[in-house]
Amino acid sequence: MTSGVTTAPAAAHEEVAFDAPGRLEALCDPGSFRPLRTGVLSDRLGERAQAGDGVLAGAGEVHGRPVFCYAQDPSFMGGSLGEAHADSIVRVMQLAGRAGAPIVGFIESGGARLQDGHAGLAGYGRIFRTSVELESRVPQISVVTGVSAGGGSYSPALTDFVLMTQAARMFLTGPRVVRDALGEDVTMEELGGPRVHDGNGVSQLVADSEAEATDMVRELLGVLPQSIGTRSPRVDPLPPGGRDPGAPVPAEARRVYDVRDVVAGIVDAGRMLEISSRWARNMVTGLARIEGRPLGIVANQPRRIGGVIDAAASEKAARFVRLCDRFGLPLVVLVDTPGFMPGTRQESAGVIRHGASLLRAFAGASVPRLTVVLRKAYGGAVITMNSKDLGADVVFAWPGAEIGIMAANQAVGIVHRRRLREAEDPDELGAKLAAAYAEEHLTAPAAAASGFVDEVIEPGDTRASLAWALASLEIR
Repeated sequence: MTSGVTTAPAAAHEEVAFDAPGRLEALCDPGSFRPLRTGVLSDRLGERAQAGDGVLAGAGEVHGRPVFCYAQDPSFMGGSLGEAHADSIVRVMQLAGRAGAPIVGFIESGGARLQDGHAGLAGYGRIFRTSVELESRVPQISVVTGVSAGGGSYSPALTDFVLMTQAARMFLTGPRVVRDALGEDVTMEELGGPRVHDGNGVSQLVADSEAEATDMVRELLGVLPQSIGTRSPRVDPLPPGGRDPGAPVPAEARRVYDVRDVVAGIVDAGRMLEISSRWARNMVTGLARIEGRPLGIVANQPRRIGGVIDAAASEKAARFVRLCDRFGLPLVVLVDTPGFMPGTRQESAGVIRHGASLLRAFAGASVPRLTVVLRKAYGGAVITMNSKDLGADVVFAWPGAEIGIMAANQAVGIVHRRRLREAEDPDELGAKLAAAYAEEHLTAPAAAASGFVDEVIEPGDTRASLAWALASLEIR
């Protein structure tokens, strides 16, 4: 079985000119791209297609599977969208829906074409409507390769994944309008560069070059199903690329580590395609494989604010859980969090609403859901991070994990407040009471005895346990 995530060698891009035809050629398997509805002209070599009316659209194959795609051409009227331009995009999107194949768009557009008037605006309306109609049918991926304004920023935002190159700029209104309306001087990069949108969740992936961007899209397509309701391709399993997943995790609850090192010790080749890496960094989301099975990873990140869950982290995780559920990708949830972020700022940011969205996403997901409690899980976060009672199929915990309403010292301070106040040595008594409380209520064996956890496993057995659970839960 061949790997669905194999990317073309870097040398394959050396002869590609990253104009509209070159982008589609680099995306598709060699020789597989064929133009459709483009008003196509041949170039001087007679071998490659030129975009008609500012866009080139067609079909090809990626990893031997059909894909529909289009690329806007900024050299023709700034890639602006006119009526014929919109017709080409809508047509290829409709064909993708009928064929049950992914659609990939390379976006670089100045927005609606002024010379076309209402026809340009109507064209964007048709593209938006078609994109929404495809949500329940096929994966949609957008690659923003240059300046994209107005509708040119809305159209990618409606798709499942937005990838930006370092040259990309996205905004509804450009610097000139901002200056005229608000008196604010701002560059295009400051207004809508990749650092802006990678940090706010608009863009899920950022590539340093167009060659890297096409490789990322090919990798993404290798993990995603061909259409909604079908299975993602299985590949030959690869051993994990990291060490024992327990090695990076300190025993002390307050010491930080990078949960991505744990992921590397669990997934095939240690490889996770991280999604929205710079947005809400206290929550990690990504796509990976275990024993060749594609899946989604959701993990608290102790390296950022101790893994505390805030409003942004809840929104990020909820969006990703819904995405995986729609694509039929099982979810593996790695838990190490002291709870939700307290304070007026978070309450004002709607942490209750965003936390409820994450609860709803997990509770409503129909894909297999597995949880591993790595070190600690307290309070409402225990439930929110895919608990058994929320519907997780299997919940594992490492032997040293602490699971409960709150940490032992905090619990004892509330439960035994009077005793501690009257004690001759409150610190000594508090330590003894905390140790007793932790032993009775917070240990992984205690959680397993109460049925809150299905099995206590050694860190080194995590991959094998998850692989077993995924195989057992696989829909035949």
